[in-house]
Amino acid sequence: MFLHIRYYGTASITIPQFHQSSPVVNRFLSLLQRCGRTLVSIKAIHAQLFTHNMSKDQYLCTKLIALYCDLGSLSVAHNVFDQFSQPKTILCNALINGYLKNELYFEAIELFKMMGFCNLKIDSYTCHFVLKSCIGLSDYELGLEVVKFAVDKKIGREKFLGTAIINFLVRFGKLDDARRVFDGMIERDVVCWNSMISGYVQAGQFNEAFFMFFKMRNCGINPSALTIVSLIQACARSGNLELGKCVHGCAIELGMTNDVLVVTSFINMYSNLGEIESAHLVFETMPNRNLVSWNAMILGFVQNGLVLESISLFNRLVTSGCGFDSRTIVSLLQGCSQIADLKCGKILHGCIFRRGIELNVILSTAIVDLYSKCGALKQATFVFDRMEKRNVVTWTAMLVGLTQNGLAEEALKLFHQMQVEGVVANSVTLVSLVQSCAHLGCLRKGRSVHAHLIRCGYAFDVVHMTALIDMYAKCGKIRPAELIFNEGSIFEDVIIWNSMITAYSIHGHGEKAVELYRKMMVEGVEPNETSFLALLTACSHSGLVEEGIRLFHSMERDHKIRPTDKHYASFVDLLSRAGRFEEAETLVTQVPFEPGSSILQPLLNGCLTHKNFDLGLRTADRLLSLDSLNSGIYVVLSNIYAQAKQWDAVNHVRSLMRTQGLKKTPGYSSIEVESKVYTFFAADDSHPNWAEISEYLENLRLEVEASGYVPDTSCVLRDVDEPMKIKLLWGHSERLAIAFGLLSTPAGSSIRITKNLRVCNDCHNVTKYISKIARRELIVRDANRFHHFVNGVCSCNDYW
Repeated sequence: MFLHIRYYGTASITIPQFHQSSPVVNRFLSLLQRCGRTLVSIKAIHAQLFTHNMSKDQYLCTKLIALYCDLGSLSVAHNVFDQFSQPKTILCNALINGYLKNELYFEAIELFKMMGFCNLKIDSYTCHFVLKSCIGLSDYELGLEVVKFAVDKKIGREKFLGTAIINFLVRFGKLDDARRVFDGMIERDVVCWNSMISGYVQAGQFNEAFFMFFKMRNCGINPSALTIVSLIQACARSGNLELGKCVHGCAIELGMTNDVLVVTSFINMYSNLGEIESAHLVFETMPNRNLVSWNAMILGFVQNGLVLESISLFNRLVTSGCGFDSRTIVSLLQGCSQIADLKCGKILHGCIFRRGIELNVILSTAIVDLYSKCGALKQATFVFDRMEKRNVVTWTAMLVGLTQNGLAEEALKLFHQMQVEGVVANSVTLVSLVQSCAHLGCLRKGRSVHAHLIRCGYAFDVVHMTALIDMYAKCGKIRPAELIFNEGSIFEDVIIWNSMITAYSIHGHGEKAVELYRKMMVEGVEPNETSFLALLTACSHSGLVEEGIRLFHSMERDHKIRPTDKHYASFVDLLSRAGRFEEAETLVTQVPFEPGSSILQPLLNGCLTHKNFDLGLRTADRLLSLDSLNSGIYVVLSNIYAQAKQWDAVNHVRSLMRTQGLKKTPGYSSIEVESKVYTFFAADDSHPNWAEISEYLENLRLEVEASGYVPDTSCVLRDVDEPMKIKLLWGHSERLAIAFGLLSTPAGSSIRITKNLRVCNDCHNVTKYISKIARRELIVRDANRFHHFVNGVCSCNDYW
C-alpha cells in the first residue's frame, strides 16, 4: 500500500496559522468524542462535516483520521488525508500514528520521509512515532538518523521524545548510548526511569537495574506497577529468590497487592524459581484475577511437574465462568505431553473446536507435540499436514516425535522436506537429527549434520557434544567419539562423561570404560545413576564380572546412590551372561522390592544362551505371571523348548501367542550406501538386485565352507531337516545386507550393518570368515553391542 499525496513541486510549503476553535468546531469535537467509536457513527459525523462545510478543517480531520485508524479503516483515513494539498504536521502525525497502530511501519516511514522532502515541520511526536516504526522494522540506521535529527533540533531532551529515544536504543542493545541520553534529560518521569530499568533487565544487567531503581527512589520518583514488574523479571531471570521476596515485600509496602499485573508477575517468578507453593499461595490470595493470572498458575503447575493440579485448576477456571484461551490450552497440552496422557490431550483437542479457538501455529505445534510424545504419530501427522503455517518449532516437534518413536528414517526424510521448504533448523532440530542418524547408523548423514552444527556454532556445548559422541559410537566410529569427548571433558559435566562410558560399553571396551570412570573420579566429577548403569553394561558385555560386582556394591556404599530396577537388571545380566546362575538367583531374591520383568528377563536370556532348561522354564513362568502380553518372553521360551527339541511344546507356545494376538518382532538389518539406507528382512527377495545378491551369497557360501566354516544348525530353532536349516541360515538378514554391501561399496572400505535383534552364533561365526576372505572390516551393531570383524576375528572375543 503506497500513499499518494498531491504535492506540486518541491518548494517549501507555507502553512497557515491554525484558527481558533469556533463553537461549531467544538460541537463536532464533542460529537467525535461521544460517537461510540463505531464505523457507522463516525461516518455519520463525517457526512455532517460536509454538510456544514467543515470537511476542510484540519484539526477535526486529525480526529477523524485517528478514529478511522483505530478501527482499521486505513483506506477511509487516506481519503480524509488526501483531500489536503498542504497538510499540517498534526494531520501527518495522526496518519503516521495510525500506520504505527496497524503495524504498517514501512508506510509510516514513507510518510515521514515525504514530510522532510516537503519541508513540513517535524516535531517530537513525529519522531516518537517514527522511532517506534523503526523498531517494528528493525531498522537501526534510519532510527539513528531520527535520533540525530532530534538532537540537532534540540527536541531530544524533551521528556516525551527522550523516553522514545531511550526505548529505541535499548531495543537495539545500545544501553550505554541510552544511558547518556537519560543522564542528559532535563526532566525524567517514571516512564523514563522504567525504560532504563527494563532495558538493563532485558540485557541481563540485573545489578544495574536495581541500582537505577534505588537512584530513582532517591530522586523522589514513586515506582509504578511496570517498575516492579521489571524488577520481578530480573529476580526470576537471575534465579535470585531471596531478592524476589524483597521485591514482593516492597510491592506490599507500596500498596500494589491489588494490581493484577504485579501479582501475576509474582506467580510467574515463584513458579520459574521452583517455589510453586508460594506461587499458589499468591494466586489463592489474589482479590481480583483475570485470565492471565489463571494461565500463569496453570503454566506454573505444568512447569513444576504438577500436571494433575493444573488440570484441576483448569476445571475451576471453567466452572468460574471466566473462560479460557489458546494459552490455557497450550500449557495443559504441554502437561499432557509430560505424562503422556493421550486421553486428556484428546479431550483438550476437542475443547479447542467446541470453544471455537483459532488454531494458530503455537497451539497446533502443542497438539503435534502431544500426539508425538504419546506415540500417536498418525494423529500427529494428520494435524501437522493440515497446518497452513509451520515454524521451526513445529517441524522440530514432528521430527523429535518420529525419532523418539523409532522412525528415524522418516525423520530424516522430513528434515529433507523441511530444507526444501526453506525452514532453518535450530539446535533442538539438529540434536533430534543426530539421534536419528545414531538410531539408523547413518554415518555419512551424521557427519553432514555435525558439519551443520559447526557452521551454526552449536557443536561446542555439552548437549550437542553428548549427542555427537552417541552418534559416532552408534555408527561404529569410536575414535571420533573420543576426539569430541576430549574437547568436551573440560566442562566437567557428568553427562558427557557418561556418554563416553556408554560408547565404550556398546563397543565392548569394558576396560576402557572402567579406566575412564577412574579418571572421572580423579577429575572430581561425581558419578550418577546413569554412570553406574553404563559401567555395569560395559562389564557385562566384556565379561568383567568381578569388576562389575565391585562397582555395584560401591554405588550405595561410596556414592550414596541407591540401585534402581535398571541397575539390578544389569547386574543380573552380568551374572547370567557369565553362567553364574546361583549368584543371579540369589541376587533376584535380595532385591529390596518386588522384582519385575525387567530384572527377570536377563536371567531368562542367560538360560537360553547357556541352555539352562530347568531354570529357564521357572523364570519364564514367573515372567508370564507378571507380563502375559510380552511377546519377547514367549519367543525365548519357545527357543528354550526348541533347544531341547520339545517341538510339541514349541508349537503350544506359538499357539498361545497367536491366541493372544502376539507376534514375534521380525529381524531386519540395515546398511547405508551412498547416503541411502537399505533394509533387509530374513529371506527378503524384494530388492531390485536380488538375483545378483543371491548369486553372490551362494559364491560366498562356497568360499567360507572351503575355508573351514561349518554351519551351526542348532541356531535354527525349527523342526526341519539339515539342508533346510542351512538354507534358512543363509537367508538371515545380516548376510543379505553384508552381501549387498560387498557388491555396492569400493574394495577395502568398511561395511556397517545395523541389526535390530541379537546376532545369532552362526551369523557371528560366518561373518568372521567373510571379513577374512573379503579383506574388509565388517562392523555389525546388534541389539546389544557392536562387533568389529577384522581378518577373521571379532572385537567381542566371542563373548556377547
